[in-house]
Amino acid sequence: MANRTRIIKVDGMTCEKCVDSVHGATVGMDGVISIAVDLADNQATVTFDDAKTSAEKIATAIDDAGFDASVANS
Repeated sequence: MANRTRIIKVDGMTCEKCVDSVHGATVGMDGVISIAVDLADNQATVTFDDAKTSAEKIATAIDDAGFDASVANS
């Protein structure tokens, strides 16, 4: 198990309800340890167990919630 922290860019957020939606789409995922969603910077900082999930899978869950998400280059 190796915990990783990555930035995911999230386009399409306009309010705190959007922040709640992004959080809700990811917080229950297996392997997600924590997520902090920043409306002003249009991004989410996510910490996850890379043996259980990946930043790309988390971005896909955010996409599925109706936003345009992509893993930022690190």
